[in-house]
Amino acid sequence: MIDSNFRNPYQRLVIHPLLKWGIINRLSPQVLTLFGVLTGVMIPICLYFQKSHWALICLALSGFFDTLDGSLARHLGKTSPKGAVLDITSDRLVEFAIILGLYLHAPEGRALLSLGMLGAVFLCVTTFLVVGIFQVNSSEKSFHYSPGLIERGEAFLFFTLMILFPFFFAPLAILFISLTSLTAYIRIFQFINN
Repeated sequence: MIDSNFRNPYQRLVIHPLLKWGIINRLSPQVLTLFGVLTGVMIPICLYFQKSHWALICLALSGFFDTLDGSLARHLGKTSPKGAVLDITSDRLVEFAIILGLYLHAPEGRALLSLGMLGAVFLCVTTFLVVGIFQVNSSEKSFHYSPGLIERGEAFLFFTLMILFPFFFAPLAILFISLTSLTAYIRIFQFINN
């Protein structure tokens, strides 16, 4: 919902001005995707060593590069199926890294909930991709974008809260699992009934 409702103002106020910078236009969108992945996979290392502030910086940078890479590709007219595949795969790798980092922060107490979070993300992404295969694409993205209760913005918000308030990990993880699973259910229900 954050992505669906706030993407346009974010694009207009933050991303589009950056696309006017010459240095940004000389970069490859794939390089920005790589920066997003590299900062994302640093998160579990930061959390393992109890460096929450660095984990939050890496999380913010990873999300930023994830929005900038696709926008740059569209701006330069360099969108491609390869870029879309790289982007989707990179997103899942970063999400896995974040959940791994949340687990590594306190493995003895977080194992089952971390596994539940991975399962919910797996289910939600599967429904997202499968519904996307059979829906006509009407967005600026390379594929059909099916909005939900939990999108990448909400996931990053949950991850941020889990990093900032580790003592609330359990209730936040349960809420994340519930909303992510509900998103998958709603997506399938809407697809079947349309």
